[in-house]
Amino acid sequence: MNRKTLVLPAVVGLLAPVLAACGGSDDGGDAIVVGTTDQFIASADNPAPLDPAIGYEAGVWNVLRQTVQTLTHIPRGGGEPVPEAAESCAFTDTENESYRCTLRDGLTFADGTPVTPEDVKYSIQRVIDIKDESGPVGLLANIDTIETKGENQVVFHLSTPDATFPYKLATPPAGIVQKDKYPAKSAREGFQVDGSGPYTMKPEVEGDQVVKVVFTRNPKYKGDLKVSNEKVELDLFPDAAAMGKALDEKKIDMMTRTMSPEQAQQMLVKPKEGQKLTEMPGLAISYLAFNTEDPAVKDKAVRQAMAQVIDRGSIASKVYGSTAEPLYSLIPSGITSHTNSFYNKYGEPSVETAAGILDKAGISTPVKFTLHYTTDHYGPATKTEFEALAKQLNATELFEVDVEGTPWAKYRPAQKKGEYAVYGMGWFPDFPDADNYTAPFLDENNFLNSPYKSATAQDTLIPQSRREADRSAATPAFEKLQDIVANDVPILPVWQGKQYVASLDGLTGVEWAVNSSADLQLWELGRGES
Repeated sequence: MNRKTLVLPAVVGLLAPVLAACGGSDDGGDAIVVGTTDQFIASADNPAPLDPAIGYEAGVWNVLRQTVQTLTHIPRGGGEPVPEAAESCAFTDTENESYRCTLRDGLTFADGTPVTPEDVKYSIQRVIDIKDESGPVGLLANIDTIETKGENQVVFHLSTPDATFPYKLATPPAGIVQKDKYPAKSAREGFQVDGSGPYTMKPEVEGDQVVKVVFTRNPKYKGDLKVSNEKVELDLFPDAAAMGKALDEKKIDMMTRTMSPEQAQQMLVKPKEGQKLTEMPGLAISYLAFNTEDPAVKDKAVRQAMAQVIDRGSIASKVYGSTAEPLYSLIPSGITSHTNSFYNKYGEPSVETAAGILDKAGISTPVKFTLHYTTDHYGPATKTEFEALAKQLNATELFEVDVEGTPWAKYRPAQKKGEYAVYGMGWFPDFPDADNYTAPFLDENNFLNSPYKSATAQDTLIPQSRREADRSAATPAFEKLQDIVANDVPILPVWQGKQYVASLDGLTGVEWAVNSSADLQLWELGRGES
Protein backbone atom coordinates (compact mmCIF):
# COMPACT_ATOMS: atom_id res chain seq x y z
CA MET A 1 0.00 0.00 0.00
CA ASN A 2 1.79 3.05 -0.25
CA ARG A 3 -1.58 2.84 1.42
CA LYS A 4 -4.30 2.80 2.54
CA THR A 5 -3.39 5.26 4.03
CA LEU A 6 -3.70 4.67 5.17
CA VAL A 7 -4.62 3.85 6.46
CA LEU A 8 -8.43 2.40 9.69
CA PRO A 9 -11.92 0.58 11.09
CA ALA A 10 -14.00 1.01 14.18
CA VAL A 11 -11.97 3.65 15.86
CA VAL A 12 -10.04 4.99 12.99
CA GLY A 13 -10.98 6.12 9.56
CA LEU A 14 -8.96 6.91 6.56
CA LEU A 15 -11.23 9.47 5.07
CA ALA A 16 -13.72 11.44 7.10
CA PRO A 17 -16.18 13.56 5.18
CA VAL A 18 -16.86 17.21 5.67
CA LEU A 19 -20.30 17.36 4.09
CA ALA A 20 -23.47 16.01 5.60
CA ALA A 21 -25.70 13.60 3.71
CA CYS A 22 -29.26 12.56 4.19
CA GLY A 23 -30.30 8.96 4.57
CA GLY A 24 -32.87 7.20 2.46
CA SER A 25 -32.82 6.27 -1.20
CA ASP A 26 -34.01 8.53 -3.99
CA ASP A 27 -33.75 5.78 -6.56
CA GLY A 28 -36.77 3.67 -5.64
CA GLY A 29 -36.71 0.13 -4.43
CA ASP A 30 -35.83 -1.13 -1.01
CA ALA A 31 -32.16 -0.12 -0.94
CA ILE A 32 -30.07 -1.06 2.05
CA VAL A 33 -28.54 2.18 3.33
CA VAL A 34 -25.06 2.13 4.84
CA GLY A 35 -23.49 5.12 6.56
CA THR A 36 -19.82 6.06 6.52
CA THR A 37 -17.67 9.00 7.52
CA ASP A 38 -15.31 8.47 4.57
CA GLN A 39 -15.01 11.31 2.12
CA PHE A 40 -14.24 11.45 -1.57
CA ILE A 41 -13.08 14.84 -2.76
CA ALA A 42 -11.58 15.80 -6.10
CA SER A 43 -8.90 18.50 -6.01
CA ALA A 44 -6.18 19.97 -8.16
CA ASP A 45 -3.71 17.63 -6.46
CA ASN A 46 -6.00 14.61 -6.76
CA PRO A 47 -8.55 14.97 -9.58
CA ALA A 48 -9.11 11.19 -9.79
CA PRO A 49 -9.62 9.87 -6.25
CA LEU A 50 -11.50 6.73 -7.34
CA ASP A 51 -9.17 5.56 -10.11
CA PRO A 52 -7.69 2.15 -9.15
CA ALA A 53 -4.26 3.45 -10.21
CA ILE A 54 -4.53 6.42 -7.83
CA GLY A 55 -6.74 5.63 -4.85
CA TYR A 56 -4.88 4.10 -1.94
CA GLU A 57 -7.14 4.65 1.02
CA ALA A 58 -9.51 2.29 2.78
CA GLY A 59 -12.60 4.33 1.96
CA VAL A 60 -11.70 4.52 -1.73
CA TRP A 61 -11.02 0.81 -1.86
CA ASN A 62 -14.43 0.16 -0.32
CA VAL A 63 -16.04 1.74 -3.39
CA LEU A 64 -13.73 -0.01 -5.83
CA ARG A 65 -14.24 -3.47 -4.33
CA GLN A 66 -17.96 -3.33 -5.09
CA THR A 67 -17.51 -2.38 -8.73
CA VAL A 68 -14.11 -3.45 -10.08
CA GLN A 69 -13.48 -7.18 -10.26
CA THR A 70 -10.14 -8.78 -9.40
CA LEU A 71 -8.70 -12.12 -10.48
CA THR A 72 -8.67 -13.39 -6.90
CA HIS A 73 -10.32 -12.45 -3.62
CA ILE A 74 -10.03 -13.27 0.07
CA PRO A 75 -12.87 -15.66 0.93
CA ARG A 76 -15.45 -15.05 3.60
CA GLY A 77 -13.80 -15.63 6.95
CA GLY A 78 -10.28 -15.08 5.61
CA GLY A 79 -7.63 -17.52 4.46
CA GLU A 80 -5.69 -17.80 1.24
CA PRO A 81 -7.01 -16.05 -1.89
CA VAL A 82 -9.37 -17.95 -4.19
CA PRO A 83 -10.33 -17.24 -7.84
CA GLU A 84 -12.85 -14.48 -8.50
CA ALA A 85 -12.79 -13.18 -12.10
CA ALA A 86 -10.52 -16.15 -12.74
CA GLU A 87 -11.70 -19.74 -12.65
CA SER A 88 -8.24 -20.85 -11.57
CA CYS A 89 -4.89 -19.32 -10.58
CA ALA A 90 -1.61 -20.92 -9.51
CA PHE A 91 2.14 -20.56 -9.46
CA THR A 92 3.68 -22.57 -12.28
CA ASP A 93 7.19 -22.79 -10.83
CA THR A 94 8.77 -23.74 -7.54
CA GLU A 95 10.34 -20.30 -7.00
CA ASN A 96 7.02 -18.39 -6.88
CA GLU A 97 8.02 -16.20 -9.82
CA SER A 98 5.46 -17.18 -12.46
CA TYR A 99 1.73 -16.95 -11.74
CA ARG A 100 -0.94 -18.05 -14.23
CA CYS A 101 -4.67 -17.27 -14.18
CA THR A 102 -7.43 -18.59 -16.43
CA LEU A 103 -10.46 -16.31 -16.82
CA ARG A 104 -14.03 -17.49 -16.33
CA ASP A 105 -16.02 -18.23 -19.47
CA GLY A 106 -18.42 -15.50 -20.55
CA LEU A 107 -16.93 -12.81 -18.34
CA THR A 108 -18.10 -9.31 -19.35
CA PHE A 109 -18.01 -5.75 -18.10
CA ALA A 110 -21.28 -4.31 -16.83
CA ASP A 111 -22.06 -2.86 -20.28
CA GLY A 112 -21.74 -6.28 -21.90
CA THR A 113 -18.26 -5.84 -23.38
CA PRO A 114 -16.28 -9.10 -23.07
CA VAL A 115 -13.43 -9.20 -20.56
CA THR A 116 -10.27 -10.54 -22.21
CA PRO A 117 -6.76 -11.38 -21.02
CA GLU A 118 -5.64 -8.22 -22.79
CA ASP A 119 -7.97 -6.20 -20.54
CA VAL A 120 -6.35 -7.73 -17.49
CA LYS A 121 -2.88 -6.93 -18.79
CA TYR A 122 -3.92 -3.40 -19.76
CA SER A 123 -5.50 -2.71 -16.36
CA ILE A 124 -2.51 -3.76 -14.30
CA GLN A 125 0.09 -2.33 -16.65
CA ARG A 126 -1.55 1.12 -16.51
CA VAL A 127 -1.15 1.17 -12.71
CA ILE A 128 2.55 0.43 -13.18
CA ASP A 129 2.91 2.99 -15.97
CA ILE A 130 1.02 5.79 -14.21
CA LYS A 131 3.14 5.15 -11.10
CA ASP A 132 1.31 7.65 -8.94
CA GLU A 133 3.60 8.71 -6.09
CA SER A 134 0.84 8.30 -3.50
CA GLY A 135 -0.88 5.42 -5.25
CA PRO A 136 -0.80 1.63 -4.87
CA VAL A 137 1.83 0.89 -7.52
CA GLY A 138 4.15 -0.55 -4.87
CA LEU A 139 1.88 -3.59 -4.61
CA LEU A 140 2.61 -4.43 -8.24
CA ALA A 141 6.22 -3.26 -8.37
CA ASN A 142 7.72 -6.72 -8.65
CA ILE A 143 5.86 -7.60 -11.86
CA ASP A 144 8.46 -7.94 -14.60
CA THR A 145 6.22 -8.74 -17.57
CA ILE A 146 2.59 -9.72 -18.19
CA GLU A 147 1.92 -12.30 -20.86
CA THR A 148 -1.43 -13.23 -22.41
CA LYS A 149 -2.04 -16.69 -23.81
CA GLY A 150 -4.97 -17.63 -26.00
CA GLU A 151 -8.47 -16.42 -25.21
CA ASN A 152 -8.46 -16.80 -21.46
CA GLN A 153 -5.02 -16.96 -19.84
CA VAL A 154 -2.78 -14.36 -18.22
CA VAL A 155 0.71 -15.10 -16.91
CA PHE A 156 2.55 -12.79 -14.53
CA HIS A 157 6.33 -13.08 -14.56
CA LEU A 158 7.77 -11.63 -11.36
CA SER A 159 11.20 -10.06 -10.96
CA THR A 160 11.61 -11.67 -7.54
CA PRO A 161 9.92 -14.59 -5.77
CA ASP A 162 6.73 -13.48 -4.03
CA ALA A 163 4.40 -15.94 -2.33
CA THR A 164 2.12 -13.02 -1.39
CA PHE A 165 1.37 -12.19 -5.04
CA PRO A 166 -2.07 -13.91 -5.02
CA TYR A 167 -3.04 -11.56 -2.16
CA LYS A 168 -1.91 -8.55 -4.18
CA LEU A 169 -4.03 -9.64 -7.15
CA ALA A 170 -7.02 -9.50 -4.80
CA THR A 171 -6.57 -5.75 -4.20
CA PRO A 172 -8.32 -2.96 -6.17
CA PRO A 173 -5.21 -1.77 -8.06
CA ALA A 174 -5.24 -5.18 -9.74
CA GLY A 175 -8.88 -4.62 -10.72
CA ILE A 176 -9.94 -5.08 -14.33
CA VAL A 177 -11.02 -1.89 -16.17
CA GLN A 178 -12.01 -1.01 -19.75
CA LYS A 179 -9.56 0.55 -22.17
CA ASP A 180 -12.12 3.00 -23.55
CA LYS A 181 -12.92 4.36 -20.07
CA TYR A 182 -9.50 4.37 -18.40
CA PRO A 183 -6.56 6.02 -20.23
CA ALA A 184 -3.36 3.98 -20.42
CA LYS A 185 -0.98 6.68 -19.21
CA SER A 186 -3.18 8.99 -17.15
CA ALA A 187 -5.89 8.81 -14.53
CA ARG A 188 -9.62 8.81 -15.14
CA GLU A 189 -10.77 12.04 -13.55
CA GLY A 190 -13.95 12.38 -11.57
CA PHE A 191 -15.84 9.86 -9.48
CA GLN A 192 -17.36 7.35 -11.87
CA VAL A 193 -16.15 3.76 -11.55
CA ASP A 194 -16.90 1.02 -14.10
CA GLY A 195 -15.94 -2.62 -14.08
CA SER A 196 -17.21 -6.20 -14.03
CA GLY A 197 -17.81 -6.46 -10.30
CA PRO A 198 -20.99 -7.35 -8.39
CA TYR A 199 -22.39 -3.81 -8.63
CA THR A 200 -22.59 -0.85 -10.92
CA MET A 201 -22.27 2.50 -9.17
CA LYS A 202 -23.68 5.99 -9.48
CA PRO A 203 -22.06 8.78 -7.46
CA GLU A 204 -24.05 11.80 -6.37
CA VAL A 205 -21.77 14.83 -6.31
CA GLU A 206 -22.07 18.32 -4.85
CA GLY A 207 -19.29 20.62 -5.96
CA ASP A 208 -16.09 18.59 -5.86
CA GLN A 209 -17.29 16.06 -3.30
CA VAL A 210 -19.31 12.85 -3.33
CA VAL A 211 -22.27 12.86 -0.94
CA LYS A 212 -23.77 9.50 -1.86
CA VAL A 213 -22.95 6.39 -3.89
CA VAL A 214 -25.73 4.12 -5.12
CA PHE A 215 -24.66 0.54 -5.88
CA THR A 216 -27.02 -1.48 -8.08
CA ARG A 217 -26.63 -5.22 -8.60
CA ASN A 218 -24.81 -5.95 -11.85
CA PRO A 219 -26.93 -8.55 -13.74
CA LYS A 220 -23.95 -9.44 -15.92
CA TYR A 221 -21.66 -10.23 -13.00
CA LYS A 222 -19.96 -13.62 -13.11
CA GLY A 223 -17.66 -14.43 -10.26
CA ASP A 224 -17.24 -16.17 -6.94
CA LEU A 225 -19.33 -13.80 -4.84
CA LYS A 226 -22.96 -14.39 -3.91
CA VAL A 227 -24.88 -11.10 -4.00
CA SER A 228 -27.67 -11.00 -1.40
CA ASN A 229 -29.34 -7.71 -2.34
CA GLU A 230 -30.37 -5.62 -5.34
CA LYS A 231 -29.23 -2.18 -4.21
CA VAL A 232 -27.07 -0.60 -1.52
CA GLU A 233 -26.74 3.11 -0.89
CA LEU A 234 -23.57 4.44 0.75
CA ASP A 235 -24.37 7.71 2.51
CA LEU A 236 -21.54 9.99 3.62
CA PHE A 237 -21.68 11.88 6.91
CA PRO A 238 -19.51 14.64 8.36
CA ASP A 239 -18.85 12.78 11.61
CA ALA A 240 -19.81 9.81 13.74
CA ALA A 241 -22.43 11.79 15.67
CA ALA A 242 -24.39 12.64 12.52
CA MET A 243 -24.12 9.05 11.34
CA GLY A 244 -25.33 7.75 14.70
CA LYS A 245 -28.30 10.14 14.64
CA ALA A 246 -29.27 8.81 11.22
CA LEU A 247 -29.21 5.24 12.58
CA ASP A 248 -31.37 6.25 15.53
CA GLU A 249 -33.85 7.85 13.13
CA LYS A 250 -33.75 4.74 10.90
CA LYS A 251 -32.52 6.74 7.93
CA ILE A 252 -29.69 4.25 7.54
CA ASP A 253 -29.60 0.50 8.19
CA MET A 254 -25.97 0.23 9.27
CA MET A 255 -23.10 2.45 10.27
CA THR A 256 -19.53 1.43 9.66
CA ARG A 257 -16.38 3.44 9.64
CA THR A 258 -15.92 5.35 11.63
CA MET A 259 -17.94 4.85 14.79
CA SER A 260 -16.54 6.80 17.71
CA PRO A 261 -15.16 4.98 20.76
CA GLU A 262 -17.95 6.55 22.83
CA GLN A 263 -20.65 5.20 20.51
CA ALA A 264 -19.25 1.68 20.59
CA GLN A 265 -18.77 1.77 24.37
CA GLN A 266 -22.28 3.07 24.94
CA MET A 267 -23.80 0.33 22.82
CA LEU A 268 -21.70 -2.31 24.58
CA VAL A 269 -22.92 -1.17 28.00
CA LYS A 270 -26.50 -0.28 27.12
CA PRO A 271 -27.71 -1.56 23.73
CA LYS A 272 -30.45 0.47 22.08
CA GLU A 273 -33.74 -1.17 21.28
CA GLY A 274 -33.97 -2.22 17.66
CA GLN A 275 -30.21 -1.97 17.14
CA LYS A 276 -27.32 -4.36 17.51
CA LEU A 277 -23.58 -3.90 17.78
CA THR A 278 -21.38 -6.43 16.00
CA GLU A 279 -17.72 -6.81 16.91
CA MET A 280 -15.37 -8.12 14.24
CA PRO A 281 -11.66 -8.92 14.17
CA GLY A 282 -9.63 -5.78 13.53
CA LEU A 283 -6.19 -5.46 12.00
CA ALA A 284 -5.92 -1.68 11.82
CA ILE A 285 -3.01 -0.07 13.65
CA SER A 286 -2.10 3.45 14.74
CA TYR A 287 1.48 4.62 15.04
CA LEU A 288 3.88 7.53 15.26
CA ALA A 289 6.28 7.92 12.35
CA PHE A 290 9.49 9.91 12.12
CA ASN A 291 11.34 11.91 9.51
CA THR A 292 14.67 10.38 10.44
CA GLU A 293 16.54 13.21 8.72
CA ASP A 294 14.94 15.91 10.85
CA PRO A 295 17.47 17.25 13.40
CA ALA A 296 15.05 16.83 16.30
CA VAL A 297 14.73 13.05 15.90
CA LYS A 298 17.62 12.11 13.64
CA ASP A 299 19.48 10.41 16.48
CA LYS A 300 17.72 7.12 17.15
CA ALA A 301 18.35 7.61 20.86
CA VAL A 302 15.58 10.25 20.83
CA ARG A 303 13.19 7.82 19.20
CA GLN A 304 14.22 5.04 21.57
CA ALA A 305 13.63 7.30 24.56
CA MET A 306 10.12 8.03 23.29
CA ALA A 307 9.49 4.30 22.94
CA GLN A 308 10.72 3.89 26.50
CA VAL A 309 8.32 6.36 28.11
CA ILE A 310 5.09 6.25 26.10
CA ASP A 311 2.39 4.36 27.99
CA ARG A 312 0.39 2.65 25.27
CA GLY A 313 -1.95 0.98 27.73
CA SER A 314 -3.01 4.32 29.14
CA ILE A 315 -3.62 5.78 25.67
CA ALA A 316 -5.68 2.79 24.56
CA SER A 317 -7.81 2.54 27.70
CA LYS A 318 -8.34 6.23 28.50
CA VAL A 319 -8.87 7.48 24.94
CA TYR A 320 -10.41 4.49 23.17
CA GLY A 321 -11.77 2.32 25.96
CA SER A 322 -12.72 -1.16 24.79
CA THR A 323 -12.25 -0.29 21.11
CA ALA A 324 -8.44 -0.45 21.14
CA GLU A 325 -5.58 -2.28 22.80
CA PRO A 326 -1.89 -1.38 23.17
CA LEU A 327 0.38 -2.43 20.32
CA TYR A 328 4.04 -3.36 20.75
CA SER A 329 4.95 -4.27 17.20
CA LEU A 330 4.47 -3.08 13.65
CA ILE A 331 2.74 -6.43 13.01
CA PRO A 332 -0.49 -6.62 15.03
CA SER A 333 -1.76 -9.54 17.04
CA GLY A 334 -3.93 -11.81 14.95
CA ILE A 335 -1.35 -11.90 12.15
CA THR A 336 1.00 -14.88 11.92
CA SER A 337 4.55 -13.92 13.03
CA HIS A 338 3.48 -11.19 15.48
CA THR A 339 5.84 -10.66 18.41
CA ASN A 340 5.82 -7.97 21.11
CA SER A 341 9.18 -6.64 19.95
CA PHE A 342 8.87 -3.19 21.56
CA TYR A 343 7.81 -4.60 24.91
CA ASN A 344 10.61 -7.15 24.76
CA LYS A 345 13.14 -4.36 24.28
CA TYR A 346 11.75 -1.57 26.46
CA GLY A 347 9.46 -3.24 28.99
CA GLU A 348 7.29 -0.98 31.14
CA PRO A 349 7.51 2.81 30.70
CA SER A 350 10.53 4.23 32.57
CA VAL A 351 11.65 7.86 32.70
CA GLU A 352 14.91 6.87 34.35
CA THR A 353 15.81 4.41 31.59
CA ALA A 354 14.86 6.94 28.90
CA ALA A 355 17.05 9.57 30.55
CA GLY A 356 19.93 7.11 30.48
CA ILE A 357 19.42 6.47 26.75
CA LEU A 358 19.55 10.19 25.98
CA ASP A 359 22.48 10.85 28.30
CA LYS A 360 24.55 8.03 26.81
CA ALA A 361 23.98 9.48 23.33
CA GLY A 362 24.92 12.99 24.47
CA ILE A 363 21.45 14.40 23.75
CA SER A 364 20.62 17.65 25.53
CA THR A 365 17.22 17.79 27.17
CA PRO A 366 14.48 18.73 26.87
CA VAL A 367 14.21 17.55 23.25
CA LYS A 368 11.83 19.91 21.45
CA PHE A 369 9.50 19.00 18.58
CA THR A 370 5.86 19.12 17.48
CA LEU A 371 3.54 16.13 17.35
CA HIS A 372 1.47 16.42 14.17
CA TYR A 373 -1.88 14.75 13.61
CA THR A 374 -4.67 15.00 11.06
CA THR A 375 -7.91 16.54 12.27
CA ASP A 376 -10.35 14.83 9.93
CA HIS A 377 -8.98 11.48 8.84
CA TYR A 378 -8.88 8.96 11.70
CA GLY A 379 -11.87 9.75 13.81
CA PRO A 380 -12.87 12.23 16.51
CA ALA A 381 -10.63 10.81 19.26
CA THR A 382 -7.37 11.62 17.44
CA LYS A 383 -7.01 15.07 19.00
CA THR A 384 -7.48 13.63 22.50
CA GLU A 385 -4.94 10.90 21.78
CA PHE A 386 -2.23 13.31 20.68
CA GLU A 387 -2.83 15.65 23.57
CA ALA A 388 -2.43 12.65 25.88
CA LEU A 389 0.78 11.60 24.12
CA ALA A 390 2.22 15.10 24.48
CA LYS A 391 1.23 15.19 28.15
CA GLN A 392 3.04 11.90 28.77
CA LEU A 393 6.19 13.07 27.02
CA ASN A 394 6.24 16.50 28.66
CA ALA A 395 5.69 15.02 32.11
CA THR A 396 9.08 13.30 31.85
CA GLU A 397 10.80 16.71 31.46
CA LEU A 398 12.99 14.97 28.88
CA PHE A 399 10.82 16.37 26.09
CA GLU A 400 9.13 19.66 25.28
CA VAL A 401 6.37 18.79 22.87
CA ASP A 402 3.70 20.86 21.12
CA VAL A 403 0.68 19.44 19.29
CA GLU A 404 -0.62 20.60 15.93
CA GLY A 405 -3.59 19.32 13.93
CA THR A 406 -4.01 19.74 10.19
CA PRO A 407 -6.77 18.68 7.76
CA TRP A 408 -5.86 15.59 5.74
CA ALA A 409 -5.87 17.44 2.41
CA LYS A 410 -2.87 19.46 3.64
CA TYR A 411 -1.50 16.95 6.12
CA ARG A 412 -0.63 14.15 3.74
CA PRO A 413 1.22 16.35 1.16
CA ALA A 414 3.19 18.03 3.96
CA GLN A 415 4.10 14.66 5.48
CA LYS A 416 5.30 13.32 2.14
CA LYS A 417 7.48 16.40 1.69
CA GLY A 418 9.18 15.72 5.03
CA GLU A 419 7.80 18.80 6.77
CA TYR A 420 6.96 16.92 9.98
CA ALA A 421 9.53 15.49 12.37
CA VAL A 422 6.99 13.35 14.23
CA TYR A 423 3.51 12.59 12.97
CA GLY A 424 0.64 10.19 13.49
CA MET A 425 -0.70 7.78 10.91
CA GLY A 426 -2.91 4.71 10.75
CA TRP A 427 -2.85 1.61 8.60
CA PHE A 428 -5.48 -0.72 7.23
CA PRO A 429 -3.78 -3.72 5.64
CA ASP A 430 -4.04 -4.27 1.90
CA PHE A 431 -4.14 -7.97 2.71
CA PRO A 432 -3.88 -9.95 5.97
CA ASP A 433 -0.24 -11.01 5.89
CA ALA A 434 2.79 -9.86 7.89
CA ASP A 435 4.43 -8.71 4.66
CA ASN A 436 1.87 -5.92 4.40
CA TYR A 437 2.91 -4.51 7.78
CA THR A 438 6.61 -4.51 7.00
CA ALA A 439 7.43 -4.04 3.30
CA PRO A 440 5.23 -0.91 2.82
CA PHE A 441 7.22 0.81 5.58
CA LEU A 442 10.69 -0.62 5.11
CA ASP A 443 11.26 -1.11 1.39
CA GLU A 444 12.71 1.54 -0.90
CA ASN A 445 9.29 2.57 -2.21
CA ASN A 446 7.81 2.87 1.26
CA PHE A 447 4.40 4.38 1.82
CA LEU A 448 5.64 7.13 4.10
CA ASN A 449 8.35 8.35 1.69
CA SER A 450 10.60 7.89 4.69
CA PRO A 451 14.34 8.44 4.40
CA TYR A 452 14.93 5.59 6.84
CA LYS A 453 16.76 2.64 5.30
CA SER A 454 17.69 -0.80 6.58
CA ALA A 455 19.78 -2.77 4.13
CA THR A 456 19.16 -5.94 6.11
CA ALA A 457 15.42 -5.47 5.85
CA GLN A 458 15.33 -4.44 2.20
CA ASP A 459 17.95 -6.73 0.72
CA THR A 460 17.68 -9.84 2.87
CA LEU A 461 14.71 -10.26 5.19
CA ILE A 462 11.85 -9.00 3.02
CA PRO A 463 12.94 -11.05 -0.04
CA GLN A 464 13.54 -14.05 2.22
CA SER A 465 10.06 -13.84 3.72
CA ARG A 466 8.42 -13.66 0.30
CA ARG A 467 9.97 -16.93 -0.83
CA GLU A 468 7.96 -18.91 1.71
CA ALA A 469 4.72 -20.29 0.30
CA ASP A 470 3.96 -21.56 3.81
CA ARG A 471 3.60 -18.19 5.49
CA SER A 472 4.31 -19.58 8.94
CA ALA A 473 7.75 -20.58 7.64
CA ALA A 474 8.49 -16.87 7.13
CA THR A 475 8.19 -16.22 10.88
CA PRO A 476 11.96 -16.09 11.60
CA ALA A 477 12.43 -13.35 8.99
CA PHE A 478 9.48 -11.36 10.31
CA GLU A 479 10.69 -11.68 13.90
CA LYS A 480 14.01 -10.14 12.86
CA LEU A 481 12.19 -7.36 10.97
CA GLN A 482 10.17 -6.53 14.07
CA ASP A 483 13.32 -6.44 16.18
CA ILE A 484 14.96 -4.05 13.70
CA VAL A 485 12.00 -1.70 13.94
CA ALA A 486 12.04 -1.85 17.75
CA ASN A 487 15.74 -1.02 17.82
CA ASP A 488 15.83 1.72 15.16
CA VAL A 489 12.31 3.09 15.82
CA PRO A 490 11.53 4.61 12.41
CA ILE A 491 7.95 3.87 13.46
CA LEU A 492 6.51 3.65 16.96
CA PRO A 493 3.36 1.49 17.20
CA VAL A 494 0.76 2.82 19.65
CA TRP A 495 -2.47 0.84 19.45
CA GLN A 496 -4.45 -1.75 17.52
CA GLY A 497 -8.12 -1.13 16.84
CA LYS A 498 -11.14 -3.33 17.20
CA GLN A 499 -13.94 -3.12 14.64
CA TYR A 500 -17.57 -2.47 15.45
CA VAL A 501 -20.57 -2.14 13.18
CA ALA A 502 -23.96 -0.96 14.38
CA SER A 503 -27.09 -1.99 12.51
CA LEU A 504 -30.86 -2.10 12.73
CA ASP A 505 -32.61 -5.36 13.54
CA GLY A 506 -33.65 -7.21 10.41
CA LEU A 507 -30.43 -6.59 8.49
CA THR A 508 -28.68 -9.88 7.75
CA GLY A 509 -25.09 -10.63 6.78
CA VAL A 510 -23.73 -7.89 9.03
CA GLU A 511 -21.11 -10.18 10.54
CA TRP A 512 -19.61 -10.70 7.07
CA ALA A 513 -20.07 -7.18 5.72
CA VAL A 514 -16.69 -5.94 6.99
CA ASN A 515 -13.66 -8.21 6.95
CA SER A 516 -10.61 -8.06 9.22
CA SER A 517 -8.86 -5.65 6.84
CA ALA A 518 -11.81 -3.22 7.16
CA ASP A 519 -12.98 -3.93 3.61
CA LEU A 520 -16.69 -3.42 3.00
CA GLN A 521 -18.41 -6.44 1.45
CA LEU A 522 -21.82 -4.97 0.69
CA TRP A 523 -22.93 -8.05 -1.25
CA GLU A 524 -23.26 -9.88 2.08
CA LEU A 525 -26.10 -7.67 3.32
CA GLY A 526 -29.75 -8.68 3.07
CA ARG A 527 -33.06 -8.29 4.82
CA GLY A 528 -34.76 -10.82 7.06
CA GLU A 529 -34.99 -11.82 10.69
CA SER A 530 -31.83 -11.02 12.65
